[in-house]
Amino acid sequence: MWRWIIWTAAVSFAYNQSMKTLSRDKADFLLVVARRIVPEVADLDDYGIGRMSVIIDRALADRPESVRKQFATFLGVVKWAPALRFLAPFDKLAPATQDAVLGWFEDCPVALLRKGTWGLKSLVFMGYYGRTDVWEEIGYRPSFDSRERLHA
Repeated sequence: MWRWIIWTAAVSFAYNQSMKTLSRDKADFLLVVARRIVPEVADLDDYGIGRMSVIIDRALADRPESVRKQFATFLGVVKWAPALRFLAPFDKLAPATQDAVLGWFEDCPVALLRKGTWGLKSLVFMGYYGRTDVWEEIGYRPSFDSRERLHA
């Protein structure tokens, strides 16, 4: 029993420390949106969420500070824009309504919002499918010696 409590606390601590490029609130909201983009995210344990967060965090860390700020601002827009129509932020809406909101952002007439949505989706896909433990499940078998073949 104590081992499980200690392990859970350690993984929870790792998850809490994993996002250095986003505030805790933005990182938590990103996971809410990620569950709508890739429904399997809801089945991940804390360790899987932590690994996904680290992948996303590393990708964001490679971007300029201005891009990271734009991404954080876009997350705020996704969270609060639905309140204009539904009188509630994104994370308080029903799943079907959340899907409709994301669909609207994806097809929005404002190009900047469409680009932000595709960037968000790309990061979520990278975070989920970039975990090595999901590769076999999706049939991905990378060849790590491809560079050697190029130089042969």
